[in-house]
Amino acid sequence: MRELKRQIDSALFQRIALSKDKQGVLEISKQGYIIQKAEDIVKDPYILEFLKIPLQDRLSEKELEQKIIDNLQMFLLELGKGFTFVSRQYRISLGNRHFYVDLVFYHRILKCFVLIDLKIGEASHEDIGQMNLYLNYFSKEENSEGDNPPIGIILSAKKNDIDVEFALGGITNKIFVSKYKFYLPDKEELENKLKELLDEK
Repeated sequence: MRELKRQIDSALFQRIALSKDKQGVLEISKQGYIIQKAEDIVKDPYILEFLKIPLQDRLSEKELEQKIIDNLQMFLLELGKGFTFVSRQYRISLGNRHFYVDLVFYHRILKCFVLIDLKIGEASHEDIGQMNLYLNYFSKEENSEGDNPPIGIILSAKKNDIDVEFALGGITNKIFVSKYKFYLPDKEELENKLKELLDEK
């Protein structure tokens, strides 16, 4: 009941629907939300209102990560169905260099790891390249028999869609760049955008 209330309050249906094409919206309205592929588990934006961070506060990436860990149950609800928590600051060692994945989850339905990298600013092409490295490592070193290729989500305060499009061009790994917000979206605006999408011919 608590999860349902939060989904209604956070306009979950509208947010999911806005990330789909018209046919996708109609399917969601008829069948409910079915997870079949990587794109089905990604939202844009993610709403982190449960962290209760005032808009004027400036957090570091470490502080944001700690706030999410402190509210892990609510973050799992925001991520959606099928996510299980694996680790934070997961260390990858390549030669003499060490890299750290902010948050690692496993998706029970898609049978794959989901890596999340947190950015307090705008996601850059370097961030996308780094996530690609993480995914290649997990594919080779962490996947077990039966696991599907891992998915990467770069969760940033801002994103430039054109930069993201060109940075992701030619990359075969499933990498997504999504924004997060510390407050709920304006429901009227979401409803208007959804209506526009459904009215398109």
